[in-house]
Amino acid sequence: MTTSPASHTRHPAQEPAACGPGCVPLFWPMMLATEVFRQGQDVVDKHLRFLEEEAKLHALHHPQMATANRVRLALRTLSLREYGKPGAAHAVPTLVVAPYAGHTSVIADYYQGQSLVETLLEHGVPHVFLTDWHSASEDMKDLEIDNYLADLCVVIDELGGRANLVGLCQGGWISAMIAARFPHKVQRLVLAGSPIDAGAGDGPLKQMVDRTPIRFYEDLVRTGGGLMRGSFMLQGWKNMHPDEHYFTEHVDLFQHIDDPVYLAKRETFAAWYETPIDLPGRWYLQAIRQIFKDNLLARGQYVALGKTLDLRDITCPLYLLAGERDDITTPEQVLNAAQLVGTAPGHITQRVVPGGHIGLFMGGRTLAEAWPQIAQWLCAPLKTSG
Repeated sequence: MTTSPASHTRHPAQEPAACGPGCVPLFWPMMLATEVFRQGQDVVDKHLRFLEEEAKLHALHHPQMATANRVRLALRTLSLREYGKPGAAHAVPTLVVAPYAGHTSVIADYYQGQSLVETLLEHGVPHVFLTDWHSASEDMKDLEIDNYLADLCVVIDELGGRANLVGLCQGGWISAMIAARFPHKVQRLVLAGSPIDAGAGDGPLKQMVDRTPIRFYEDLVRTGGGLMRGSFMLQGWKNMHPDEHYFTEHVDLFQHIDDPVYLAKRETFAAWYETPIDLPGRWYLQAIRQIFKDNLLARGQYVALGKTLDLRDITCPLYLLAGERDDITTPEQVLNAAQLVGTAPGHITQRVVPGGHIGLFMGGRTLAEAWPQIAQWLCAPLKTSG
């Protein structure tokens, strides 16, 4: 066969792509030699430290709670961590219900000097408990939301039968379910970044859930052997902001490679963020379908532990905290709860703070400005309705 000269012409689109991070392992020795010659050993040493730090950040980590605690109770779904010391004999304990959404509960006790639990303890709440959710094992794949509600009831009973609940993100809607199903068990309720009205607004997560057929989520669970694998969810979160996770974070790391404080914080964050946990497939599909797609909790149609929940049965003092730029749980999904509950308007506090979703729980500014006020609110004497 005769080949025309034109077939040998290399068009611009056919040129090899520039070498990016993916080709570093293959060409790294040659690149190193070139850089030593071109820039000098000091600059190359910085590149080497960058590669070493990148490997550390994306290796397998075991995130740890930052504040001294003990395990008070171990159940199938969670370990109950106890902080501080009991207050007055009749003081109601405060239970932080961490998110069970693919990451560990370290989000609530993240770093010394940057911990929600530590902040509560330092601003008047003497006795704090935290739900440390377990990663789902294969024998947990068929657990339902009711199983987690039942275990939370056991936890509250362990604490004396009544508690202040501080619900973070997903931990908020499960806390609201407890407060609606068993109003006598909850003295005060904090909902921070919690999608109580999941049908409100038009945030990126809501769009993704609305537009993606339920079969897609079922296929993910099937692929995970009946579990929703944390690694799948982590990739989904990253793809919501690909520029941040696949480019900006690497630039930031390189620019701060000589800053030990920055590196320590990055390693702590990576230990938490890059170590996802698995969820029961049945639990996950219930949440997607009934909470997010059908918005049954806000519509008064969700059935929990044998009873249809009515959020108007929540009459305790309520604190709603939302992030101004939260694209996981948009502010209206949190604040709309004020119109859905039975709590008197004078006993509802609403606050919108700068920042996004994760910043609500571990952001330095929110921990310094918002959570001390919430701690004082939790400890204030209850006011009678007037």
